[in-house]
Amino acid sequence: MSQSVLSKWLKLIIVAVGLCGLLVYAWVVPSLGQSVAAEAPEFAYCYRPWLILIWVTAVPCYVILALGWKISKNIGNDRSFSEENAKLLKWIAVLAAADAGFFFVMNIIFLFLNMNHPGIVLMSLIVLVAGVAVSAVAAALSHLVKKAAGLQEQSDLTI
Repeated sequence: MSQSVLSKWLKLIIVAVGLCGLLVYAWVVPSLGQSVAAEAPEFAYCYRPWLILIWVTAVPCYVILALGWKISKNIGNDRSFSEENAKLLKWIAVLAAADAGFFFVMNIIFLFLNMNHPGIVLMSLIVLVAGVAVSAVAAALSHLVKKAAGLQEQSDLTI
């Protein structure tokens, strides 16, 4: 697979993930929240804070998609192993870890405010582990891309 084809596939995947996320954040989450509030009116006061929390956690996700777009653009321009891609991957690692940590901490805060259930806090551990896993993979890729960029630069200088 050539780099331009890979770049196009990555961009297609990024657009698809962005559209699916938009569907989830704009339609699925609000409608589920409204149905829970309608079925259990005693939890209706939790609807807006939870909706705002979910929307706030969407922001780093879309920033990560934008950074992924830049990386795929660099891949298409035959700059796969560059310092810029290493820095972008490092930012992805930081954003993924921060977003997962923020979501988990807010779940605990909502638990103390009596706006959450302990079972939901335990389930949010899955989000935390997934965010940390994405962060670890992005950090490892950042390190490898940085090393490869250095090797490529040395190779270009010796020729």
